[in-house]
Amino acid sequence: MAVRRYILLLLLGAVSVVCRVTAARPDTWAAERFPEDSLSRMAEERNRRLYDSLQSKAGRHALPRMLYRLISARPRVDTLENDRVLDESRALARYKGKIIGDIVIERRQVFRPDGNWLQRTGNKVHLLTRERVIRRDLLFRSGDPFDPGLVVRNMQLLRSRRYISNVGLTVRPDTLDTTRVDLVIRTRDSWTVSVDVGFHSEGRTMAGLSDANVLGTGNMLAVKTNFSRKDFSYGGNLIEYGIPNVLGSFFTADFAAGRDFYKSTLDMKLCREFLRPTDYEAGASYSDLKFKQYMIEQDTSLLVKVRNFNVWGGYSRFLAPIRSSAFLTAHYNRRRFVRRPDGVSASHHPALHGRDVMLFGAGLYREKFFTANMIYGFGTREYLAAGYKAEFVSGYSWGEFDEGLYFGAGLKAGGFCSLGYIMGGFSLGSSIDRASGRWSRSAVDVDLRWFSPLFIMGRSRVRQFLMLNYTQGWNRDTGNDESIRFTRRNGLQALKEHVIGTNRTVLNTETVFFTPWQPLGFRIAFFGFADFGLIGRSPNTFRNDFFASLGGGIRIRNERLIFSTLQIRLGLAFGKGGLVDSEYFRLSSYTRLEQYRYRPQRPEMVAFE
Repeated sequence: MAVRRYILLLLLGAVSVVCRVTAARPDTWAAERFPEDSLSRMAEERNRRLYDSLQSKAGRHALPRMLYRLISARPRVDTLENDRVLDESRALARYKGKIIGDIVIERRQVFRPDGNWLQRTGNKVHLLTRERVIRRDLLFRSGDPFDPGLVVRNMQLLRSRRYISNVGLTVRPDTLDTTRVDLVIRTRDSWTVSVDVGFHSEGRTMAGLSDANVLGTGNMLAVKTNFSRKDFSYGGNLIEYGIPNVLGSFFTADFAAGRDFYKSTLDMKLCREFLRPTDYEAGASYSDLKFKQYMIEQDTSLLVKVRNFNVWGGYSRFLAPIRSSAFLTAHYNRRRFVRRPDGVSASHHPALHGRDVMLFGAGLYREKFFTANMIYGFGTREYLAAGYKAEFVSGYSWGEFDEGLYFGAGLKAGGFCSLGYIMGGFSLGSSIDRASGRWSRSAVDVDLRWFSPLFIMGRSRVRQFLMLNYTQGWNRDTGNDESIRFTRRNGLQALKEHVIGTNRTVLNTETVFFTPWQPLGFRIAFFGFADFGLIGRSPNTFRNDFFASLGGGIRIRNERLIFSTLQIRLGLAFGKGGLVDSEYFRLSSYTRLEQYRYRPQRPEMVAFE
């Protein structure tokens, strides 16, 4: 009888281990489904709950009783439904066409009013975002018909502002008029004052102070100074100023000017992006930059000074039968080099040629936002885009040494399914030299990305990410930007060696563990990664040099602060011959995880980078 008990307990233990990791199911949206701060609620709930009493006894023997206690656990009910992929527009469809009445804005401070002394002090010194700043970001007004898709798009727009950490919406039907609804929009501010420090090569150091919500206006101001760590010599200052919505026009204005030891900057931009299915975009920019350009073939950095002028525009129109928008775009770029490395010729360093380019784009797109969390953030509400964009680009370029036609095409699509989120992108572009008639500077880029549903492992949450990139160029010239290397975006995290080629394939895998720990409001996530890459000049990618990197680290973030995610990473890199030059340790704010969008942008030549 005792043997049977042991066997039964071991079986129960095995089952409990298997059941500790389960996938949460995607579901449709329901009102108030997501808590405002899901990890905080989870921690509070965990601290409040107690283990349930044992339902049965293991018997009189001590060993079975001990084993039973080891494998017994509370029911793991994911009451927070962290992995619900919610279509908020579907739940709001019941109000479609009703007239919007009153729009109430409820603004909340950064921290809870009943928090600790530091949080209460932070609320007192923080200037709350002004109500008019939030109102001018609304895509609708009182008296407009209620459009569920537009409302959800507006919530995403508000959530994307750096000075807003969270946003919520309540729709209240008018009790006296069934054709009207009132809206309550709730926002929570972010702590927007930050100190920036950067350590660069040759002993250069940057220290800066920034505020992404100056006096509650939503404007951004940053001041940075540069000095040498070796002798504390002065290296110059840089000032940046940005206005996210100029006078409610949805035009963004950015300005930057200054210098450091080797770099000088004058950058001005005014632009507006597509916001609605039927809309327009427009923009202009001018930059006068001096910087050190990394020259791949020479493995060194040389000074470059370039002036760029851009002007672009576009128009889109919604086509109801296909539930997509058709768009037309245009872009003119004028580039002139004031200073550049020696050796520039018709076939050498074409990226350093002075050039004028006129491009036109046409295509179809659809973009819809879904709500989820614990993907790129650490527990707050996230708006993720799904849809597609198909685009054809053509144009003409003329410059110092040549001129010719350009043709390009691209397709990008992505969305949620039972396996998680899948996105794929493909772009191809090439020029035809007018004098010779040959195809030149051709490039193809294929990008595939996937992340899994959210898995439950005890009190932690786990998500798996997978990224595959293939880039190839042919009929390329010689010199800078005519070869590619492993980059931060498409590369191996721990690889330090500079390897170049014209054909690159990279497979990145990353597993992220979102822990329930929140010391002082900072969330902690552990991650492990494995990267594999092939690079070389052979058209057959499997004949090129193989590299791999393995490692892991920790990410720390407070969703209510504007600071970037702090990442500590350890790793090793390998080649065919074994261990190669590796970046064993790195402390940074950079992560490879990024969101994808499907809205049209100004037409560009396919990048080879």
